[in-house]
Amino acid sequence: MDTRADTSDIIQLILHPSNPEAKQTRRATVVLTGEAQGTLTLTQSKPPVGPTVIEGVITNLSPGLHGFHIHQLGDLTGGCKSAGGHYNPYMRPHGSPLDRERHVGDLGNILADATGRVVVNISDPLVSLVGPRTVLGRAVVVHAGEDDLGDGGNEDSLKTGNAGGRVACGVIGHA
Repeated sequence: MDTRADTSDIIQLILHPSNPEAKQTRRATVVLTGEAQGTLTLTQSKPPVGPTVIEGVITNLSPGLHGFHIHQLGDLTGGCKSAGGHYNPYMRPHGSPLDRERHVGDLGNILADATGRVVVNISDPLVSLVGPRTVLGRAVVVHAGEDDLGDGGNEDSLKTGNAGGRVACGVIGHA
């Protein structure tokens, strides 16, 4: 169990120590479109410091591993490419969800089965639906290839994980 908290979490607790509304369970949804499709639900039961659980199903992927990230922007006017880079409010290098130093949006890989279907069930301590690092209004992006988790030995690996093109995306919205 990851018990990390960053400064913004601590500030939120100081500013709102007894605000019951701030501590209510928060939910968001994402409808993924593109070459692959799916619906995801994000639930944070103890904001602002409780982990966020991301659950859902994605279909029509090629079998194998696919990079899975939250990107900076919720702008999909140019398709998935207009979602910008990985959400990285603390300017850290790209990494694995298990790394202490990583983008907030680095969620690792999802594994599509032989039929191209993925059941997503991820719990992440850095993703938040409230406060200064909220992911609401940002985009979830599924990539064509495997994320090397920052271990690729080149500059792109530390920015994108060399995960390739974007095959599905959707904006995280209030539920």
